[in-house]
Amino acid sequence: MSTVAAVPTGRSALTAFRQVPPFAQGVVRDLRVRWALEEAGLPYDQELLAVGENHLPAYRARQPFGQVPAYDDKDVRMFESGAIVLHIAERCDALLPVEPRARARAITWLFAALNTVEPPVANLAELDLFHREEPWAPLRRPGAVAAVQGRLDELAAWLGPREWLEECFTAGDLMMTTVLRILRDTDLVTRMPVLDAYVRRCEARPAFGRALAAQMAVFAGHPPL
Repeated sequence: MSTVAAVPTGRSALTAFRQVPPFAQGVVRDLRVRWALEEAGLPYDQELLAVGENHLPAYRARQPFGQVPAYDDKDVRMFESGAIVLHIAERCDALLPVEPRARARAITWLFAALNTVEPPVANLAELDLFHREEPWAPLRRPGAVAAVQGRLDELAAWLGPREWLEECFTAGDLMMTTVLRILRDTDLVTRMPVLDAYVRRCEARPAFGRALAAQMAVFAGHPPL
């Protein structure tokens, strides 16, 4: 029975794909929301979408672009992973500091991850995953790599000896880590000691481990596309 139209009662709920290709497993964007919920200690349910259910009118009424995740709680219905993470973080001191200036900085980094770092990263990932065999791909890839490398150099320069982007782990680090993990099939992050260590620190958080395990458990129970 489809779960697309399900409405949560008393707990948050997020939508996730039941099946994705192997290259996408572990980086689908519902991971961001799962991680935020785990950091906040908020229980949630998942609504799993089979192939094609994201195109049904009932789901498009919740997520106009047919993507995951969509999110429901007792107060709001939302889509877009960054907006959802920010909504959750506003209820959790572990993700957004109480002090106004520190809070503003954390929100700034969340948007920097999405608006400054992710676009060139996503462009390279799309090139490698979906257009590798196109005759124009080898010509375009060096420029795409250079764009990513430029952002990574700037991020590493900021981090330097810092453990986190600011004084403590925040939603900004959560989002930045999920963006950097998109590059896991390249050596662009791992060959930079500052960024490699930073990602490993973030991934070592118990909340991340629980979130990743929850996403991967879904795929383990359903054949990949």
